Amino acid sequence: MAEPTSGAGGTWKESKLWKMVFAVAGIMTTLVTYGVLQEKIMRIPYGVNKEFFRFSLFLVFCNRITTSAVSAGALLASKKALDPVAPLYKYCLVSVSNILTTTCQYEALKYVSFPVQTLAKCAKMIPVMVWGTLIMQKTYRGHDYLLAFLVTLGCSIFILYPAASDISPYSRGRENTVWGVSLMTGYLGFDGFTSTFQDKLFKGYDMEIHNQIFYTTSCSCILSLIGLILQGHLLPAIDFVYRHNDCFFDVALLSTVATASQFFISYTIRNFGALTFATIMTTRQLVSIMLSCVWFSHPLSWVQWIGAVIVFAALYAKSFLRNPPQKSLPLEAMENGGSSPVKENPR
Repeated sequence: MAEPTSGAGGTWKESKLWKMVFAVAGIMTTLVTYGVLQEKIMRIPYGVNKEFFRFSLFLVFCNRITTSAVSAGALLASKKALDPVAPLYKYCLVSVSNILTTTCQYEALKYVSFPVQTLAKCAKMIPVMVWGTLIMQKTYRGHDYLLAFLVTLGCSIFILYPAASDISPYSRGRENTVWGVSLMTGYLGFDGFTSTFQDKLFKGYDMEIHNQIFYTTSCSCILSLIGLILQGHLLPAIDFVYRHNDCFFDVALLSTVATASQFFISYTIRNFGALTFATIMTTRQLVSIMLSCVWFSHPLSWVQWIGAVIVFAALYAKSFLRNPPQKSLPLEAMENGGSSPVKENPR
């Protein structure tokens, strides 16, 4: 068998490099933009009367209907069946958990700043490990628990010692730690369940990524629409975006980048694996926090800087200490959809 020439090897490496640049640029652009937009929508008033947008579930509905339409188009374009692979109630279970996750995420921004919220998301390691043990019967090593403890410690320091001048536009005072932490705790619990159950669906059924996204987002559209109608928020939300064209643009762009991020997440995991994806996402969180502090003038206390250093040091250590896969999930398996599940909404 002829060995590959050096020219062919160089071409392959160059192609891999450009794929990596494409993946990193895509994830950083879409998810950093998503973070800036969600903070702007939930915390910055619109119009001359300084009105706040208060309809979190409407944002969920807009995001999901956009993603559902795009995933349906992807399935039809690839000539793959739209038939459900798993029982519908399993898609609905992911949808309910995901709606609760995203609603808690948006609502938390009313009481805590985006840097606090973003760093708190890093503590999802604990609920993911708990749900993984309960649902998937997974086992974890000692250093996994140590790193999870360090991340949780750093997040706790960051949340409990905010700068005195960081003001919540809703409480008209210092960041409301109790409500903010409660909502972020709900976010972490529901998000950990969503991730783990998505993983179970991928491993339990021969399921295309777009198939799961289509059915879970379709269920989310229906459920969030019902929630908006029951709360009486549907017409007020439509009226708000009708009266404030800049808010309409922000919501439309938020839904667009949220949907586009799904492609880049899927592309990265399939081509480079979960390890590379986790490292990119950790860097994205760091960039998002720095950008939010500059753009929206969030002061950080020196204690918060210590907490942030502990968290990101632990996250990068987690990425580089993880053992590379030996026999499971080679590159061709990942390209056939055998990798980690793709999130229904960006984090």
